[in-house]
Amino acid sequence: MQLTDILPIEKWSDLESDLVTLYQLQSSVFNADGIRITSNKNWSNSLCPVIKSLEKGQSYICAVAHMNLSNQARLSKKPVIEECDAGLLKLVVPVFYNDEFLGVVGGCGLLPHEGEVDVFGINKITDMPEDKIKSLSVDIPTMSLERAESACAYIESRLETILQT
Repeated sequence: MQLTDILPIEKWSDLESDLVTLYQLQSSVFNADGIRITSNKNWSNSLCPVIKSLEKGQSYICAVAHMNLSNQARLSKKPVIEECDAGLLKLVVPVFYNDEFLGVVGGCGLLPHEGEVDVFGINKITDMPEDKIKSLSVDIPTMSLERAESACAYIESRLETILQT
């Protein structure tokens, strides 16, 4: 069973767009292998596209965070909200169909309330100059834990509706 067996790509894409509109998240739907099933680009800030464009950034910041959170969600069967190594908020909600893990729906790219970008860490991982990291981080919006939990509840509600049809 695949995510596209329960909903066409266009509808998963619509869910991602709704998360952008409602929560300003860089939203994504990933299959059980951790591969995005849509090609939407919906950046929440100026820093993330630069990090993802760098091999070390994609491999050692983005992919690691996704794999860790996705695995936690798969094992717990519950949403997971944490920070990536760049200091940005990431949330994932697992998708199960008849106890089979199909993937996750989630988002990232906002600062946790009172959080900060890990300029030093990003620099060490990617070799991106600290002044560039700081300038790209100036306008990153924040998200409270309560708002992140609300986003997870919204995703769970949408998934419940999808899985009932």
